[in-house]
Amino acid sequence: MKIALCITCCVTTLLWGAVSDAQEIEARAYSNAPIGTSFITAGLAQAQSGSSTLTSEVLSMTHILDVNGQSAKIALVLPYAELTGSKTINNQTINASANGLSDPLVKASVNLYGAPAVSYDEFNTYQQDLIIGASINASIPWGKYNNEQLLNVGANRWFIQPGVGASQALGPWRLELAEAATIFTNNTSYMGNNALSENPIYSTQTHVIYYFPSTAWISADATYYIGGQSFLNGTAMNSAQENWRFGGTLSYPLDKHNAIRLSGSTGVYSRTGTNYNLMAVSWQYRWGGGL
Repeated sequence: MKIALCITCCVTTLLWGAVSDAQEIEARAYSNAPIGTSFITAGLAQAQSGSSTLTSEVLSMTHILDVNGQSAKIALVLPYAELTGSKTINNQTINASANGLSDPLVKASVNLYGAPAVSYDEFNTYQQDLIIGASINASIPWGKYNNEQLLNVGANRWFIQPGVGASQALGPWRLELAEAATIFTNNTSYMGNNALSENPIYSTQTHVIYYFPSTAWISADATYYIGGQSFLNGTAMNSAQENWRFGGTLSYPLDKHNAIRLSGSTGVYSRTGTNYNLMAVSWQYRWGGGL
């Protein structure tokens, strides 16, 4: 049973945890926008690692506000997921699947320098130089979870992710760097009454973004993260993660209210065999802020 729990731990925490917001590659996390602007985004994403596949339909709502004269944003992310996977245990192949509402995310960030709170008309003449900001994200364990199932779309634990970042403008280019730490609480009802814990994950993201005259933009993205060794009832179940991922994002405005975004990423190095491929497409509608 202990071997089965160990393998199950690897399936759930390394695929589901890795493609969650804990290791999300997000360009333009620290940017400016007119105060009062709101966004609603609907998207579809699929991640695959070996025989495990995670498909997520995501709805998010974002609002831009003024905090001490600098722009800030707060977002609520509501995901629905289907997770399937198989593992061979003692020469027996076990197939499992789960679907349902996943853990919602609350994301908040504030620009500390270089992104003044401006109206829509003032934003038309705003020229970015250097932006420095800070953020904190949290995953709320409200997703569907059954401690008797092999796979779950809910994690049954919180994570808190503080971060800092900077964005430097060079003509139509933006160079971005962000650092974050993801801190997990324990899941005390893992596969029964077992305790699953995980060390923090530390990540670095870089983005090189180019803005077209149409306000469409494209970016080359990279992230490195390390840590996250997991424990079952205090016994180490896998070594700490160390991963490099590269990807790209394209955002294209259809009009002043609507835009579509395509993104993808792949693992180029993994110390623990947790590479996965991710593809996503989303639609965004913007309103308010004098638009």
